[in-house]
Amino acid sequence: MNFHTRKWVKPEDLNPNGTLFGGSLLRWIDEEAAIYAITQLDNQRVVTKFMSEINFVSSARQGDIIELGMTATHFGRTSITLRCEVRNKITRKSILTVEKMVFVNLDEKGEPAPHGRTQIRYAEEAFASYRESARQVPQVPVAVEDERVAARVEADSLH
Repeated sequence: MNFHTRKWVKPEDLNPNGTLFGGSLLRWIDEEAAIYAITQLDNQRVVTKFMSEINFVSSARQGDIIELGMTATHFGRTSITLRCEVRNKITRKSILTVEKMVFVNLDEKGEPAPHGRTQIRYAEEAFASYRESARQVPQVPVAVEDERVAARVEADSLH
């Protein structure tokens, strides 16, 4: 499990008891899980379909730093299933575990769409893929681009 995100518990994150408000933590978890799903499926159109039981085993107080960890546990045809752990960096205690969160990959019309993934995609693979696709994009020579910009500016000034 990779712990990529850390959050600093601030006064606005507290409940009346002076501990971390569960709703704030769940919002952070859902956001982090969505970002993880997006990076795994290489598609910004994903939605939360399901989140399993949540059992808070400890909390955090103002000034504590918490870490959110995510990992993919299953790749379906149009979905990805994640597991999340949250821990307190200051007290070194586990705060909660969400055993199962399911996100669905969507197409441009908002319909479930196959994603073609079968295993976890690590950052190195994603960067290599990005670099390869950047090499395949034809580069416009700077002089040609400057001429195009100048022509657009001239055309705009005539109107």
